[in-house]
Amino acid sequence: MKMNGNEIKPGNIIKHQDTLWVAVKCNAVKPGKGGAFNQVELKNLLDGRKLNERFRAAETVERVRLDQKPHTFLYRDGDMLVFMNTENYEQINLAEEFVGEQAQFLTDGMEVDLEFYEERAITVAIPEQVVLEVAETEPVVKGQTAANSYKPATMSNGTRTTVPPFVGVGERLIINTTDGSYVKRAD
Repeated sequence: MKMNGNEIKPGNIIKHQDTLWVAVKCNAVKPGKGGAFNQVELKNLLDGRKLNERFRAAETVERVRLDQKPHTFLYRDGDMLVFMNTENYEQINLAEEFVGEQAQFLTDGMEVDLEFYEERAITVAIPEQVVLEVAETEPVVKGQTAANSYKPATMSNGTRTTVPPFVGVGERLIINTTDGSYVKRAD
């Protein structure tokens, strides 16, 4: 699907320089002299390189649509992560570094979406929030009731975060997977 260079928005996936890029930041610029352009920060989906590119309104780029397929995370095999397609039960192995920092939140049986381009896995979309148990944290200190006081905690998967002072060891919490922050207690 073709689109004009000034229509690129953050999150769009485009084919540029014979590879796939995702638009991270876009800034539409209308200089006093000359034509308008879109200054776009791109991130390569295959190797993680970054690129700043200027697209004029008259230029066309190819917008790419990825196929999303539901998968279940099965287990870790060394530095490889094993996923199973929930429709045809085929398994796929992906390197832990390919998944990135969010790999720490994967738990056995977790439902995720893998995005494919021409039958090649490009990204793994995990849920925005996960439920984890507090493995260790400091004990509650009486009188420590300041509104913004948080204490460090280690979760059951090894993730470190900060939690409110009332949270104790063994409690189940909802954690945001994008930044590892505490959201609330799990029901």
